[in-house]
Amino acid sequence: MPKISEKGMAMPLSPIRKLVPYADDAKKRGIKVYHLNIGQPDIKTPEVALQAIKNLNETVIEYSHSAGNASYRTRLAEYYKKMGINVASDEMLITTGGSEAITIAFMSTLNNGDEVIIPEPFYANYNGFAIQSGVVIKPITASITNDFALPPVEEFEKLITPKTKGIVICNPNNPTGYLYSKEELLKLAEIVKKHDLYLYSDEVYREFCYDGNTHFSAMNLPGLEQNVIMMDSVSKRYSMCGVRVGCLITKNKDVIATAMKFAQARLCPPSFGQIAAEAALETSKDYFDEVYNEYIARRDFMVKGLNEIPGVYCPNPKGAFYTVVKLPIDNSDKFAQWLLEEFDYNKQTVMVAPATGFYNTPGLGKDEIRVAYVLKTEDLKNAIEVLKHALEVYPGRTL
Repeated sequence: MPKISEKGMAMPLSPIRKLVPYADDAKKRGIKVYHLNIGQPDIKTPEVALQAIKNLNETVIEYSHSAGNASYRTRLAEYYKKMGINVASDEMLITTGGSEAITIAFMSTLNNGDEVIIPEPFYANYNGFAIQSGVVIKPITASITNDFALPPVEEFEKLITPKTKGIVICNPNNPTGYLYSKEELLKLAEIVKKHDLYLYSDEVYREFCYDGNTHFSAMNLPGLEQNVIMMDSVSKRYSMCGVRVGCLITKNKDVIATAMKFAQARLCPPSFGQIAAEAALETSKDYFDEVYNEYIARRDFMVKGLNEIPGVYCPNPKGAFYTVVKLPIDNSDKFAQWLLEEFDYNKQTVMVAPATGFYNTPGLGKDEIRVAYVLKTEDLKNAIEVLKHALEVYPGRTL
């Protein structure tokens, strides 16, 4: 029998999706499952984007330019300029979601065996992107004790070897909800300059910054114009994850030229997705204000509710719509599966993402889960109530 590839064997299961069969079985048993495990907002997609698809009058759905529709790139550059990020339409590549932007960035700049440093916990799929690209991740651990702030510069220095070629950050952060400040990024910039590294900046959650905090883009770090590669996506910004449209942005012309080779090899980004994404640029400020207020309400309710459960610590996230929560449990993987297989409270249970999948260092995250507060407040209320009762009877409770 033919064998699976080494890369295929090394590819990790998604910690977010690997429990889906258990959730499906629970639903078949008549159990209501509250999904706190995945960043799929229930916020309505902007009407202007939906109408652009509904009113489409094309007779042939053609390939777009491999770099993406020129009209979309031009308007997207204008959007970034309004955000204080000065980029041109020829300094970007439209991609099939933010995921492709990351993989193309890695493949364009890194060789097999090259190392990148990433603060953990980090977006679980970075592991898969690295394996696809032949890249080695060197994790630097952030701690829930200071709400996952950027580790000290000295800790980054300790990890740098001749094979180190870059640092990856996600800001605001998935899975922690931490928002890196301008001051933290400037400290990071010193290391990038000193060692002439790439800085890969995943800024998908830019619009979701709370409590008066503002987002500072890595694209605006002085003196790093040739080092920074930014990845972005429309998925969360406009609550349209399924259109699969992202982008890679850099002022480094060699990187753009190389990325175009990969873009041509995959032909083009999604046509319908680009149409929706371009139309979404017309989304009104009222939409974003409403979304912002809704997430603030959900966050505040969730943080208060979780911290009232004995033995639970939930940081107050400054951005995105996630947080990593510490629970009085022995093993988050077992706990997440137990919730779906063996537990229910009034025919209800919750689906959570074990934090182990967001760490690269073995053994970390066993008493932590990632929670996505993407459900309406009433559902969050029920989910927290269910979680409270689950923790009271879980056999592996440590409190």
